[in-house]
Amino acid sequence: MPTPDPVDDLDDAVAAAAFRRLVRHLRHRHDAQNIELMGLSGFCRNCLADWIRDAGYAGDKAAARELIHGMPQEEWKATRQTPATQEQLDRMAASVAKNRVD
Repeated sequence: MPTPDPVDDLDDAVAAAAFRRLVRHLRHRHDAQNIELMGLSGFCRNCLADWIRDAGYAGDKAAARELIHGMPQEEWKATRQTPATQEQLDRMAASVAKNRVD
């Protein structure tokens, strides 16, 4: 039997407040590129958008990404995203591989 995870006992209002703070922090720290987040942690802003949809957010993929980015994804890419280097892409691939659960 799996060990209970204490995070499941976290009050929903507290969890929601922490999530909102994380999203606002990422909006402020646009210098932290998605490719770098993926390379370090295996998730990025787009993952958060996917996760809110998985959790029941009624909007489509574009709406979820706009909610997380604070602007349409196309605008984010044009004004905030820098080209990824091969090193960043390789680090991301290695990091994302760790996300797989067998």
